[in-house]
Amino acid sequence: MSKVWFVTGSSRGLGRSFVEAALSRGDQVAAAARNIASLDELVAAYGDAVLPLGVDVVDKAAVFDGVKRAAEHFGRLDVIVNNAGYAQVGAVEELTEQQLRDQLETNLFGAVWVIQAALPYLREQGAGHIIQLSSAAGLIAMPLGGAYHASKWALEGLNEALAAEVADFGIKVTIIEPGGFATRSGKNPDPLNNGHLARMDPAYDALRQRLAAIAGKQPAGDPAAAAQALLKLVDSDNPPLRILFGQGFYPMIQQAYADRLKTWSDWQDLSAEAHGNLDREER
Repeated sequence: MSKVWFVTGSSRGLGRSFVEAALSRGDQVAAAARNIASLDELVAAYGDAVLPLGVDVVDKAAVFDGVKRAAEHFGRLDVIVNNAGYAQVGAVEELTEQQLRDQLETNLFGAVWVIQAALPYLREQGAGHIIQLSSAAGLIAMPLGGAYHASKWALEGLNEALAAEVADFGIKVTIIEPGGFATRSGKNPDPLNNGHLARMDPAYDALRQRLAAIAGKQPAGDPAAAAQALLKLVDSDNPPLRILFGQGFYPMIQQAYADRLKTWSDWQDLSAEAHGNLDREER
């Protein structure tokens, strides 16, 4: 049975690949993007199977209206893909308040508005699958990515809680954690040259130079392959809560989690001291 999708960030990148893969197999898609003209090619190719929506996810009212239009147009919603987002680059000291707020407004709050708008329809159906695009950056952190990491780590916790909240309604939640994927030029995107840069304090120039030497050197993933993997994921009867897309960051994530467990173990004595020995009446 064909599925009905609602996908944010449909104009390019992974989001565009997800939309094209769903449409090419006969599914229907409500494709949301800030620039609705960027969806003209999809409409020309797939006609009524695609509903183009001009939606900026930071606009809560527009999100709720877009989800309502999609549900009414197609009669149901099966797969919700929270894909819209960007990466703000800069040391924590370099970030302006507005840059940090803008990062969270798009990556975190934008996803929340989509989830809140879609859930009443999914609960009424007793079924649905929410796909949250996080990142390997939602599991580990690197210098100059503090704002982006903050947004993605927040999404990890939010969607893990969400999964437990909606399981009894027949709704599934999967957090996808991609590594780097190729742009239209075929290259892995360089996070230090992506257009969302904080002011550059000379105090961090040496760090920037060290990171520039390794930035974008991970093997680039193929967005078309990621889209085919997503189709298998949404067709699964028992999808995972979390899944990595790509293998480049897997060793780093393994090491990061091993290091955390070792640190907690090494400091158990002090952890016990911090707990103290007060009984309940003395607290």
